Amino acid sequence: MLNELDKELERRGHRFVRYADDCMIFCKSRKSAERTLRNMLPYIENKLFLKVNRDKTSVAHISKVKYLGYTFYCHKGLRFRVHPKSVAKMKMRLRELTDRNNAWSDEYRILKLSQFIRGWVNYFKLADMKQLLRDTDEWVRHRIRAIYWKQWKRVRTRIRKLRRLNLPEWVVLVLANCRKGIWRSALMLNQALTNKVIASLGYPSLTGYYLQVCEN
Repeated sequence: MLNELDKELERRGHRFVRYADDCMIFCKSRKSAERTLRNMLPYIENKLFLKVNRDKTSVAHISKVKYLGYTFYCHKGLRFRVHPKSVAKMKMRLRELTDRNNAWSDEYRILKLSQFIRGWVNYFKLADMKQLLRDTDEWVRHRIRAIYWKQWKRVRTRIRKLRRLNLPEWVVLVLANCRKGIWRSALMLNQALTNKVIASLGYPSLTGYYLQVCEN
């Protein structure tokens, strides 16, 4: 339905990008962009008989734009980042997948995390986000440790599980008898459930998968 819009933009000499009904038109100045917007709105609505969502239509600097979940910045050319709203949505989903109260089996949780991480990273693989993913991985692993700590409710269960991780006996006893809350106990547990151990259990890493597929 918007093929005619593409042709009109090309005829007028505009640089633009469109994906489905999301379109960005690039101009050299704000004044030029405002003039272009004023000219194109009547064409879309009166010639193509399509309604423009005025709430989502604006003139803005490229660094302020959210497009298909991405935002942009200039560094040796135009570069991609994940928009803060997309980051917030991603973390909300990870919080759901690592909720220690959802009564999922470890195998099912690993499966759902793997599916989400593969899909999300593949979609945003054009973005520069190594530090974002490192920080998110650290946060997710803390939540995973909290899940296991809650599962190991009894002191004797904690002792049995911790001994399997080949820790010194005094460390096992100190950790097993910890009386702190789950979140704070999970912080202490990082010396037992290390990043390597968590990976060996099958939990995926956003950073690891990103480094496999990123295009930067």
